[in-house]
Amino acid sequence: MKEILREIGMIARALDSISNIEFKEYDLTKGQYLYLVRVCENPGIIQEKLAEMIKVDRTTAARAIKKLVINGFIEKREDPHNKKIKKLFPTEEGEKVFPFLKRENDHSNSVALAGLSETEVETLFKLLQKVRKNVEKDWEYVKKGNKRIY
Repeated sequence: MKEILREIGMIARALDSISNIEFKEYDLTKGQYLYLVRVCENPGIIQEKLAEMIKVDRTTAARAIKKLVINGFIEKREDPHNKKIKKLFPTEEGEKVFPFLKRENDHSNSVALAGLSETEVETLFKLLQKVRKNVEKDWEYVKKGNKRIY
């Protein structure tokens, strides 16, 4: 069997490392840019949905969000109908950085997909979505405290 997950992991780590270096000037490290991008794309998202979207546990998301709030990139606002719910919004500073983050993402996509035809890109996308959906099932299962059987 081909080591597909190793390849995916190497790609993810390389891109994450590049992003951490390039976004250092904005004081965005350890994947915080992922949270900021998702908040900019989904203003008003709640922390739990954001964690689910990025596929991290709530504690990891809470730490990253706290740093982004402290550094002035996002803010928490109370939901007008339910005071317990805090919605996340980009600040002016977050909105200012977002186009740079988006540009980097677009560049990384074009570099990663160089030499692939449109058909190959579409096929790869569909296959990766299938892989993600398969993994999500286990992620949800384990997240609830269960153990996988190997």
